[in-house]
Amino acid sequence: MNTLFLKLGWKTMLRDLRAGELRLLIVAVTLAVAALTAVGFFADRLKGGLQRDARQLLGGDAVVRSDGQTPAAFIAKAQALGLKGISTVTFPTMGRAPDADGGASKLVAFKAVPEGYPLRGSVKVAGSPEEAGADTREVPAPGTAWADASLLDSLGLKLGQTLLMGDAGFKLTRIIVQEPDRGAGFISFSPRVMINQADVAATNLIQPASRTNYRFAVAGDDKAVKAYVKWAEEEIKKPFEQSGVRGVRLESLESGSPEMRQTLDRAEKFLNLVALLAALLSAVAVAIVARGFAAKHLDDCAMLRVLGQPQRTIALAYTFEFVLAGLFASALGVVLGFAVHYGFVLLLAGLVETALPAATFWPVLFGMGMGLTLLLAFGLPPVLQLAQVPPLRVIRRDVGNLKPASLAVLGVGMAGFAALLVAASSDLKLGLIAVGGFAGAVLVFAAASFAAVKLLRASVHEATAPRWLVLATRQLSARPVYAVVQTSALAVGLLALMLLVLLRTDLISSWRKATPPDAPNRFVINVQPEQGEAFLQALRDGGVKKFDWYPMIRGRLVAVNGKPVTPDDFEDDRAKRLVDREFNLSNSAEMPSHNQSSGGRWTAGEKDAVSVEDGLAKTLGLKLGDTLRFDIGGQVSEARITSLRKVDWGSMRVNFFVMYTVAKLPADVPVSFISAFRAPEPAVTAPGQPRPQSFDNTLVKAFPNITNVDMSSTLAQVQRVLDQVIRAVEFLFGFTLAAGLVVLFAAITATREERAREFAIMRAVGARASLLRQVQRAELAGVGLLAGFLASVVALAVGWGLARFVFDFNWTGSWTVPLLGSLAGAVLALAAGWWGLRSVLNTPVVETLRKAQ
Repeated sequence: MNTLFLKLGWKTMLRDLRAGELRLLIVAVTLAVAALTAVGFFADRLKGGLQRDARQLLGGDAVVRSDGQTPAAFIAKAQALGLKGISTVTFPTMGRAPDADGGASKLVAFKAVPEGYPLRGSVKVAGSPEEAGADTREVPAPGTAWADASLLDSLGLKLGQTLLMGDAGFKLTRIIVQEPDRGAGFISFSPRVMINQADVAATNLIQPASRTNYRFAVAGDDKAVKAYVKWAEEEIKKPFEQSGVRGVRLESLESGSPEMRQTLDRAEKFLNLVALLAALLSAVAVAIVARGFAAKHLDDCAMLRVLGQPQRTIALAYTFEFVLAGLFASALGVVLGFAVHYGFVLLLAGLVETALPAATFWPVLFGMGMGLTLLLAFGLPPVLQLAQVPPLRVIRRDVGNLKPASLAVLGVGMAGFAALLVAASSDLKLGLIAVGGFAGAVLVFAAASFAAVKLLRASVHEATAPRWLVLATRQLSARPVYAVVQTSALAVGLLALMLLVLLRTDLISSWRKATPPDAPNRFVINVQPEQGEAFLQALRDGGVKKFDWYPMIRGRLVAVNGKPVTPDDFEDDRAKRLVDREFNLSNSAEMPSHNQSSGGRWTAGEKDAVSVEDGLAKTLGLKLGDTLRFDIGGQVSEARITSLRKVDWGSMRVNFFVMYTVAKLPADVPVSFISAFRAPEPAVTAPGQPRPQSFDNTLVKAFPNITNVDMSSTLAQVQRVLDQVIRAVEFLFGFTLAAGLVVLFAAITATREERAREFAIMRAVGARASLLRQVQRAELAGVGLLAGFLASVVALAVGWGLARFVFDFNWTGSWTVPLLGSLAGAVLALAAGWWGLRSVLNTPVVETLRKAQ
């Protein structure tokens, strides 16, 4: 086997490295790989951490949840497989202070636990409100209770005092700081009270009609757990007549907080988008720089052909050189990405409370593969043309110039690279919009640039126009292909930078508005109709200016289009749960301002008409025109779906699945009211002064029947995660910014050799350096203005697509973006031209012309 190409490729690589001709190629590939692997390493470790911590969040390896006592078959199966199992029970009840301690009462989330709880994780408790808390494997002793600090504050109790629940009293001994399997159901936002399971009977709280929730957690060998989960899923799916099981389901992380899941999903999409933009920019830079690299090596290859080297050896030598350069740049990018991902770990600390597990080897393989694909797909096609340079070029410089790359070669490379990017995006819509948007943008930029060059040539009159403008126009129109390539490349670089600027401002601003700092942090339910006016006045008197106020009706969906519906009619687990429970219905003449219409028309005052949340409609297979029948407290109500609404469940506002479009329902419909508002901040008191009663206590005392749910901790958690994610996006922004600058520099300097020859000829025939500087600046400014304008327009379009279909935001583009984008393009083009082309006018004319011979 002839291995001469290995020696030749090694020598040419060392020479090109010393000459700096591979520098931009390596930088571009390194930036792309670093950005993608930084996100990949972090996502890989975060996924592993969430999978590991899922057991702690559940309090076991798997949990069977039921409305009544856990069926005996599920307990027996766990014992047969050798699994540990414990049962806990939770339900809402009223906790109250003794009359001697004020007699205040509050809805609490009651929980009874046995010895050995929890099977996974631990409960963090404190001995006083000031302590940070410590993990414990103990459970409350009989006759004692542990409670959230907010409950003690609401009831005016201290540790050591008695809390009454049902027919029993419990001595408060510990404050609950953190509970592994708390969950995020509505009642879970009430203060927790935890007692020993042996004390449940003494309370007499569990009655036949009680709304209890039993959780049977199991833990053990992974193989046995998987077998148990498989068996339980099959048992739950069986018809009731066959299994005798109803109201039982397996619990998972999917039942966690929808607000947090939505925030983390958007975070991952933001990071993936920034990494995709860096990779796309790097591809453009590689394509531009590789063509310049090939143009510089035409003469070298012609000499190799004269010396007898066959085309195959030359092609293999350059392929070997690019593979080595790609491996080096990819490895450097992987190392840099691994180091950078620790920045994400620090910036996003707290999303997973414990240390993240080590990353797998997958991000390394993906980074190396992406780097090589990037370099070989976009860099190798023009370089392979060097093997076809004829030996005659040694004496005739006008033969053997580069030709446009084969469309088939470029198409295969681009398709492979695009497929990898779409896979890396982890979201089909995000990948298709980003990759497809850039592909379409290149075509738009090329067509617009070509039309602009022709228009410029026709509109500039050489007899009347300034000399520098005439020469600049001739420069552009003399080589229209170069002008189109340069403008398109510059526009692509600016497109990514402008898209990121819009992302940083408009999209993140919309994200913040979805859960603003002043979002409601209190939900009050069970306000009776006769209390409405007094309750609203109490809010106003307390300083609450903005609040949601809606009627709430409990109703069960019993038929669709006259056909009775049951959980067995649906395959989807969520659909089964929705049909098996009562809905919270409401009514309003006007559509809530924080909802968006997604279909049909909301007509105020239309009788027997309802508006349905579009997510519920998709889950249950509902459509406009369908008739729904609800059982509302024994009364039947039928209505037709006339509109669909899009609801942001993470907005911390009052939202409903189904709303009647009338101001009032019949008087015999059982109704209560729900309100959401931001509680006033407590007044600051001087040291030694008595602390005034909190707004919450004042409200509960005035309306003892209401349930006041404090969402402050949940809202604070969402806001904290939001701030952390924004910092992470800004951190990764640096990579894309660097890749964009590389593209700008590569685009401007791609025609340096041609400019040098043309300017040398003009200087030789008497043109002054000052005139040529004006020509160069005019050409760069014109190209930058056009590229900036085109990039701005496309950035607005792509930004709208991302906001509408990926991030689910409202998008409002400003008319100033094209103006500012044009100016930014001109400034960046002039700056890149000054840096990359400053030697063109400084090189002696004789030296430049001698090289051109």
